[in-house]
Amino acid sequence: MRTIKILSSLVVASVILLPTAAMAAEDVDLMLVLAADVSRSIDATKFQLQREGYASAIADPHVLEAIRSGNTGKIGVTFVEWSGIGAQRVVINWTTIGDANSAKGFGDRLLEAPRSFADRTSISGAIEFAMGQLDHAPYESARHVIDISGDGTNNAGRDVTVLRDEAVAKGITINGLVILSDNTMSWNPDHTNPPGGLGNYYRNNVIGGPNSFVMVAEDFHSFGQAIVKKLIAEVAQGRKLPQEASAR
Repeated sequence: MRTIKILSSLVVASVILLPTAAMAAEDVDLMLVLAADVSRSIDATKFQLQREGYASAIADPHVLEAIRSGNTGKIGVTFVEWSGIGAQRVVINWTTIGDANSAKGFGDRLLEAPRSFADRTSISGAIEFAMGQLDHAPYESARHVIDISGDGTNNAGRDVTVLRDEAVAKGITINGLVILSDNTMSWNPDHTNPPGGLGNYYRNNVIGGPNSFVMVAEDFHSFGQAIVKKLIAEVAQGRKLPQEASAR
């Protein structure tokens, strides 16, 4: 009987504590999914430039200044890589960034991680996967952003506009970082250079939500500059986000 009473007390205590545990999520100013394209059009040189661009940008003093200007002075970030259908992977799980040490640690881990894929380009799959990461983030924030970077159109998986609209309906903002390509793919030139330009494709099909925007990197070498500007725009408090900007 005594054992039963003890067990009953433990069950009651655990039930009482459940709401408290659920409310224990850390407050941050922004929950940000950095979703990087690693499809077949991203060769080894482009891949390295992209990784180095993200690692450098997250630790940039101007980015850190923007982060510290928020109410909590920190953001929650996860880095995922994506390619074709079912080809999405968390490279760095949710982590808090609010100072130089945490930013450097994020960048160091990113540079050391192996490449995930080299398949087709499913932007829709990337958005769906990123929504799942936001659903399970260990943070509380009024702002949820998916940051999609890529050099081509959606050519695998579901209709990208359907996933975009699903994300926007959940209160998520999707921003785009378009990386222009000088050389077209001989077997599919419209993939990296669609009619009207890749920036317009992202604007019409990928981005969505309050103050969403597309930023354009003229090539992979200017990617680092573009991501710095993009991160500042995404995390800065009280700043109207640009509709489109270019890094040259």
